Amino acid sequence: MDKQQFVKLSDACLARVADWLEPFDPDEVDYATTDGVVTLVFPGNLRYVLNRQSATNQMWFAAGARAWHYNWDEQRQAWFDDRDGHALYERIAQVVSEKLKRAVAAP
Repeated sequence: MDKQQFVKLSDACLARVADWLEPFDPDEVDYATTDGVVTLVFPGNLRYVLNRQSATNQMWFAAGARAWHYNWDEQRQAWFDDRDGHALYERIAQVVSEKLKRAVAAP
């Protein structure tokens, strides 16, 4: 994948997650965006981070002491973990659900 395509795909991913976070009560989870990064902020200043890794053409998601790296799958048109193959958006929903102690739908 060339750099231009990666930036386009990663920007779309970051925008999708930011749009998904918008309706949440900021007392449950707030968020901040900067170039290539969406930071989820929970009460107590706990932060989870989704960011673009241009050097590897990956999206990285860190939640607490855990972190995952995601590659774009052209055939499936989605981001998947480079180790066990789980989908990025489902992982984000899972860890946010665990933190909020209620189920949330994936972005």
